[in-house]
Amino acid sequence: MTQDITVQPGLAIERVLTLELVRVTERAAVSAARLRGRGNEKAADQAAVDAMRRELNKLPIQGTIVIGEGERDEAPMLFIGEEVGLKRGPKVDIAVDPLEGTTLCAKNMAGSIATMAMAEGGTLLNAPDVYMDKIAVGPGYPKGVINLDASPAENVAAVAKAKGVKPEHLTVLVMDRPRHADLIAALRKTGCSIAQITDGDVAGVIHTTNPEETGIDMYIGIGGAPEGVLAAAALRCIGGQMQCRLILDTEEKRTRSAKMGIKDPQKLYQIEDMVRGDCLFAATGVTSGSFLRGVRFGKETIETETVVMRSATGTVRWIRAEHRQLDKFHLD
Repeated sequence: MTQDITVQPGLAIERVLTLELVRVTERAAVSAARLRGRGNEKAADQAAVDAMRRELNKLPIQGTIVIGEGERDEAPMLFIGEEVGLKRGPKVDIAVDPLEGTTLCAKNMAGSIATMAMAEGGTLLNAPDVYMDKIAVGPGYPKGVINLDASPAENVAAVAKAKGVKPEHLTVLVMDRPRHADLIAALRKTGCSIAQITDGDVAGVIHTTNPEETGIDMYIGIGGAPEGVLAAAALRCIGGQMQCRLILDTEEKRTRSAKMGIKDPQKLYQIEDMVRGDCLFAATGVTSGSFLRGVRFGKETIETETVVMRSATGTVRWIRAEHRQLDKFHLD
């Protein structure tokens, strides 16, 4: 039986849902991790989706999926517009990626995560499933230090100056894609270090939230727009900066985006345009990476590592859990 909880609206997300969010991403991560290295991306994604949906539907919320499973993954969706929760409690927008880095999980490579964000109802950007140009840095920089319309060299110089180091002491993360060849060449000329990842757009951006641990100062490149909203939620929680622009290079994309409420196809999005009001972000490691440790299966325990953040307080919690009641991870 779920307790009936009544709280002040401004406190609802923190008091009721912070640890509940952790449970949701933990369940999705464990379900996906059981299929690590099996070479079946769809099965792993399906397991994560099913686990996340089950846990979301146990929460005392009136939740609406605003960012769901993308069509590109060809997986059963937590679809956009789906209502989740017990249909009582605070109205919230939800963005999910039950298994980010499906290929990484299927090949048992580093960096796959289960992740989601939750915000007050009506405050998350309903981003179309298209590409988005992005640039991001973590906390501690003066506002406006990055500019999506500036050159890579100008952005590297600005961040290096703000950090008080030379450009060669910065590390910029870029996804390893042919479309980024010119970007990488331009970054090389600045003398900065470039780290590349094969998959995991959300994880890539959130590396900037903790540069002392990850070694990543800045993220630049083109990735999915839904993933951009998820990453923006994390950066909003810790005071990072991000600028994005949708890539609507066909009439079909422009029409589809207009139907989803995108009025200006050339709009430069700041974090506040994508995530308004109070929000929470959580991510649990599926396979171990430089940001989160993956699920570990013991004889009598399951270990998980999760980061959960809240924008209103700037709180970041790292939760390394040792689960002994293993039947909670079994299918209901």
